[in-house]
Amino acid sequence: MMTDPNNPTDDHRSQPPIPSSFDHPNIQVPHPLLTHTCEDPPPTCAKLPPAGKSPMASSSSPGKHPMYRGIRYRSGKWVSEIREPRKTTRIWLGTYPTPEMAAAAYDVAALALKGSEAVVNFPASVASYRLPVSTSSADIRKAASAAASLKKDEMKSGINIGTDEYHQAKDREEMSKEEYVDEDALLDLPNLLVDMAQGMLVSPPRIRSTPSDESPENSDGESLWSY
Repeated sequence: MMTDPNNPTDDHRSQPPIPSSFDHPNIQVPHPLLTHTCEDPPPTCAKLPPAGKSPMASSSSPGKHPMYRGIRYRSGKWVSEIREPRKTTRIWLGTYPTPEMAAAAYDVAALALKGSEAVVNFPASVASYRLPVSTSSADIRKAASAAASLKKDEMKSGINIGTDEYHQAKDREEMSKEEYVDEDALLDLPNLLVDMAQGMLVSPPRIRSTPSDESPENSDGESLWSY
């Protein structure tokens, strides 16, 4: 059967009719032109996370350093701050180019506010810090900046006395000195025991009278040693 291209209704007549749910109440046939939208999403669309968010984004605090306390990474620099004891306010300690400098600044502030109960990042550097003259925010911030500069100088000279590896190496060196053992004495110990055993089996030295001594008074004494 030829269709008239000028009559578009002929194409629709050649297509099979779309079954309706009214013809068969228990069977529903989806229309081929129907699509799912976000208002009525399919099961796979409902499980997708929102755009621009990662599943791990809320699992950890962003910018926090994994090892040092009291510092955060923000806008390309390391920010150091500390919360005042029994208060909700924080003291701004400054921004620094390296995490070590920011951590040293936090250490001084923690020592000034908490004393011996402070948990610091560099315990070995505590003696080299200059504590603030008071607990005011300005004095603490000034001392924190000085500690950060000191840590910067240590890093330039290749000295980092605040690391645990430094103390562990020193402890191992001291222990090796205390536990020194003379290996030569241990290797020669069997020969030493043999020499001692042979020395115990040697008979005492014999004493004999000289040929010129013919006095009868010494004859009895000589007989005691002549055998």
